[in-house]
Amino acid sequence: MNKADYRGVWVFAEQREGKIQKVALELLGKGRNIADKLGVKLTAVLLGDNTDAMAKELASHGADKVLVAENALLKDYTTDGYTKVICDLINERKPEILFIGASYIGRDLGPRIAARLATGLTADCTALDIDEETKDLLMTRPAFGGNLMATIVCGDHRPQMATVRPGVFERLEKDENAKCEIEKVSMNLKDSDIRTKVQEIVKLAKETVDIGEAQILVAGGRGVGNAENFKQLKDLAEAFGGEVAGSRAAVEAGWIDKDVQVGQTGKTVRPKVYIACGISGAIQHLAGMQDSDYIVAINKDADAAIMKVADLGIVGDLNKVIPEMISQLKAVAK
Repeated sequence: MNKADYRGVWVFAEQREGKIQKVALELLGKGRNIADKLGVKLTAVLLGDNTDAMAKELASHGADKVLVAENALLKDYTTDGYTKVICDLINERKPEILFIGASYIGRDLGPRIAARLATGLTADCTALDIDEETKDLLMTRPAFGGNLMATIVCGDHRPQMATVRPGVFERLEKDENAKCEIEKVSMNLKDSDIRTKVQEIVKLAKETVDIGEAQILVAGGRGVGNAENFKQLKDLAEAFGGEVAGSRAAVEAGWIDKDVQVGQTGKTVRPKVYIACGISGAIQHLAGMQDSDYIVAINKDADAAIMKVADLGIVGDLNKVIPEMISQLKAVAK
């Protein structure tokens, strides 16, 4: 393999039911930065059916080019169909980098593509950069249970592949006038290429909050004490017009749902305000919230790790501090 034959940065533009997923737009934002450092084009790769509106959205969020594979067989995600089409395109056009969102779909698709192309894949990256000397992609992710950060290089194989969790990077501002080439590609895809068929899409009956979209989050950890005390956090979140989240310890204790867990094994968030209540600040948790605009920490321990990243640290019993905050907010609202 001649690495010089590979050029360009690709982003897999995940869509579900005709809607571009936010992680794809976030990856275009970071992809733009990486492509500019390398002096190459940024390409979004879109698979689906009736794709025109989705392609235009990608064009307005930083892509130089959108490659569109449009086929009724690609309307819904299948491992076989998407892997074949993307691998065929990569073998034909030879990008040097491919980014995929670490969603349920991306975590299934990424390893399959990497295995078929005999290249490397770094999963759940939290940082991406370019080595100034070698021009290799530097892929950083938590390792050893989050106790250290490992930077991984795929020096001998192409394309270099990484999956990135939603919420890690910021999307670019939408530009309706951006110049972007949209190319619909031909493909050799038959019904027999797809061994599994989507019969029906069933969504969860329960309503879940997407904490990744929340502007204000009130998160609780082991220091909250019990599920009953989490009611205070919900009251505080309601007073702020925000949502409630939790640490892994709170989830494992059964005090709050896994869907709103923040951290390395949960979700990555970047709200305008993050209020950490009874959270010690282990690196696994910090990895999921340290890019919040403004961090408030409430903790009895003035030396807790969370205090080092907090913009405002309140040392005290959260059972006394939170009711006082709610009282002050209500007074201001009047």
